[in-house]
Amino acid sequence: MRRMIARPAAAAIVLFARAITAVRAIWPNEGAPQGKCIYFANHSSHGDFILVWAVLPPRLRSQARPVAGAEYWLKSAINRFIGRDVFDAVLIERDPDKRTQDPVEAMAAAIDGGSSLILFPEGTRNQTEMALLPFKSGLFHLASARPDVLLVPVWINNLNRVMPKGEIIPIPLICTVTFGSPMKIDADESKEAFLARTRSALLDLSRKQIGGHE
Repeated sequence: MRRMIARPAAAAIVLFARAITAVRAIWPNEGAPQGKCIYFANHSSHGDFILVWAVLPPRLRSQARPVAGAEYWLKSAINRFIGRDVFDAVLIERDPDKRTQDPVEAMAAAIDGGSSLILFPEGTRNQTEMALLPFKSGLFHLASARPDVLLVPVWINNLNRVMPKGEIIPIPLICTVTFGSPMKIDADESKEAFLARTRSALLDLSRKQIGGHE
């Protein structure tokens, strides 16, 4: 029964997200990526992956699975339904003592199964005045495990203002989801260099939006 209503529920969530945010995608000159990829984005709201998922073309959307914290998406029946059945999220247990599978192995298995991933390398929602929190190492380890998979930077703009922390009713505002050019990990690239390069790719997208070059 859950699977039967998951598809119309997904359609309803996409329509609601678009109605509230009038979200639009901004693609690089080469257009949307082809094949499996890892979309890595800034993270300020629990709705971030919904906006990324909503603006993907249907073919890419059907392949995309968000990577999300198990403690949040398993805490209630409705969260479990949305996380597991509607979005088929790759749920990661953040507490190492509760893990039954290595997070990188779980994400790599999803890619091997034909999925693209929506990943937030900050690891938690950014509630600070900083543009980005420091990146966790998961993106580096995943890229190292699957070096041929494209890495696509994604900047989500305005969603933190649509649903401020502690608010229940969203505030209608126009949001954009800007996709950068795909990149790959370089052979023998260090963790520090890789994380600095991918973080810079997101900050570059942020500056373009602030500068009005969308």
